[in-house]
Amino acid sequence: MLDDQALMWALNSTPVVDGRRQDLWRDDAEVDRWAREHGGSGGGLGDGLADAERRWLRAARDALQVVESGEPGESGLRRVLAGVRKVPQPGVSGIEWHVEMEPERRLAVELVLAWADVKERMPGRLRPCENRECRLFLLDRSRANTARWCSMKTCGNRLKARRHQARTRETP
Repeated sequence: MLDDQALMWALNSTPVVDGRRQDLWRDDAEVDRWAREHGGSGGGLGDGLADAERRWLRAARDALQVVESGEPGESGLRRVLAGVRKVPQPGVSGIEWHVEMEPERRLAVELVLAWADVKERMPGRLRPCENRECRLFLLDRSRANTARWCSMKTCGNRLKARRHQARTRETP
């Protein structure tokens, strides 16, 4: 299964650079690299299957971004998870659960399952950056659960500076 870091990298693969939204996964080679790093085929399935793996990964990422931004996106998640089955298999130590799906959808389904795991283990900790110009997400690991920005260096300082400038303009 994918870890928190893989989930965050996928969610944050559409940053805003110089005021314009970028899609790092628009490039097939970039999606393939990420897939290979996380146990996917990364283009090694053959043209048709590799294309399908990329499409499923992009669909899962897009659906998760929509849901985490607070918009209705359940239909995108339903599409990614359609036909996926959790099957019990007896083992030496008891019942083990295996998820069954087409091979080209495996990594996309694991991405959704990693998101669901984070939501269950750390409720309220995964959220979008409060900078409205930013498209990144953060996983707040602070004790107080008060993180507001994806990065204090960039978004946090930028917004604090803007608020300070606005206050100084208002003062006579």
